[in-house]
Amino acid sequence: MLSRLRVQNFAIISDLSLDFAPGLNVFSGETGAGKSIVIEALGFVLGARGDVSVIKDGADKMAVSAVFSSDMLPEAVRKEYQISGDVFTLKRELDRKGKGKAYADGRAVTVAALAHIGRALVDFHGQHEHQSLMHASVHLLLLDKFAKHGTLVQKTEDAYRRVQAVQAKLDAARLSAQEKERLLDMSRYQLKEIEDINPTTDEDFQLEQTLPKMKHAGKLLEMAAEAYNELYEAEDSATARAGKAARELQNMAELDENLAPLAQDVSSALLTLEDAAATLGAYKDDINLEPDALDKMLERHEKIKRLKGKYGPEIADVLRTAEELRERIENLQHSEEREQELLAELEKDKKTLLKLARELHDKRMEAAEKLSALITEQIRPLGFHAVRFATAVEMDEENVGPTGADKVEFLFSPNPGQSLRPLKNIASGGEISRVMLGLKTVLAPTVPVMVFDEVDAGIGGETGHLVGQKLRSAAQGRQVLCVTHLAQVAAQADQNFHVDKKASQTATDVSISPLSGEGLTAEIARMLGGGADRRSAAFTHAEELLKDAGRL
Repeated sequence: MLSRLRVQNFAIISDLSLDFAPGLNVFSGETGAGKSIVIEALGFVLGARGDVSVIKDGADKMAVSAVFSSDMLPEAVRKEYQISGDVFTLKRELDRKGKGKAYADGRAVTVAALAHIGRALVDFHGQHEHQSLMHASVHLLLLDKFAKHGTLVQKTEDAYRRVQAVQAKLDAARLSAQEKERLLDMSRYQLKEIEDINPTTDEDFQLEQTLPKMKHAGKLLEMAAEAYNELYEAEDSATARAGKAARELQNMAELDENLAPLAQDVSSALLTLEDAAATLGAYKDDINLEPDALDKMLERHEKIKRLKGKYGPEIADVLRTAEELRERIENLQHSEEREQELLAELEKDKKTLLKLARELHDKRMEAAEKLSALITEQIRPLGFHAVRFATAVEMDEENVGPTGADKVEFLFSPNPGQSLRPLKNIASGGEISRVMLGLKTVLAPTVPVMVFDEVDAGIGGETGHLVGQKLRSAAQGRQVLCVTHLAQVAAQADQNFHVDKKASQTATDVSISPLSGEGLTAEIARMLGGGADRRSAAFTHAEELLKDAGRL
């Protein structure tokens, strides 16, 4: 689970540390107080897009760190990023120049690595996902995620890419001599452009790690030499003096055994100093002061940057493009004799693709029935007494693409006697919120942390109470973070946080405080539209909600 989040200079937060509880953690506060900023900060440290405009006014950089328990992190992910121990920390920084740093368990990593780790830990549901549920293209992805069709979908996509590649080769074989020569010239030029630079995987990352050291090589060498002299080379260096003290203490310990632990401590300190001196010496010797070394490295970095801009965005994409260009050149040079061979290959690959698409369709039909039943079961207690939910799967064998030949759409009927119709045509905002909650509960059973930002949009009253109970149920055995404006949801939490925005003529800042006791009751009363007066109807109602949730 997420145990701690620290946010520094993010949006209107100056410096904030939050400790989370297992189960349901709820954020509440006045409209505009900044409740969603915590969710955005968590997304940032887990690889979401960062923007310098989010850095707090007056600050040079923003930083977010998150401490997670590692017991639910897949073993493969732990090994890949060398994560060990019961807890680990993810951290990300971004400065006003757009330069960022990312760390996993203290080791420098890419932002993509943070995103990879984050996907195994946290499932986000933001307000924008209400709208995404309106698009049928998303329904196909959700069905495949539920049914764990990943391997078969990948096989289908690979088969589709093969068909496209063979078709491209066939098209190339049928080109006119003039067009073929034009393509050959362009492909050779592009390949030479890549091969002349010949980047290696992650070379850009390595350069970005090394360049700061190179830019300050002279100053670093001078400082390192001075420090090395003080530690080791000088006649009265730290190691020489510590060595003398260690010998004296050893002699004293022979006369007074009570001094033995102190003698041991000083001996250990001497070893530490000697190790530090050796490390510093190696660092000093490794500093490159060649006058043109920095210029060469900067030039190399700029060339790779341009190459990524043209063929990237990453070096892996550049190298993949080079392979594709080599293959294209080979095919263009030997196109005529291959035309008949390609026709036969294309027919074979099309049959393979169609076979996979049919297999995928059959599995989707089976999964659609199960998903519909589970979604119905999840959302019926949320105020839908006669709800019907169905997942329609239609196959068009004439149009097979990278995801197969199916169109998938969620159908919905919230009321008795109402026919099943596309979700986008019939559901209200409140109904969409509840359907999404049901989907998330079904589709993210193995993710240890679920995050909901305004999942209760468009609902209230008894339905809000039901949604609160569902969120609390979803938090059993995992952790749920939820931003809400409903008292009925907040009352069900295991841990409540109150978000408050303070503004002056010169600055705005956000504070977030855990709630308990009378402070919690007063916050629930405020959300119900009342005040903190213990005699008010809102305060009494708040107490009833908390008692019903077993918290009073």
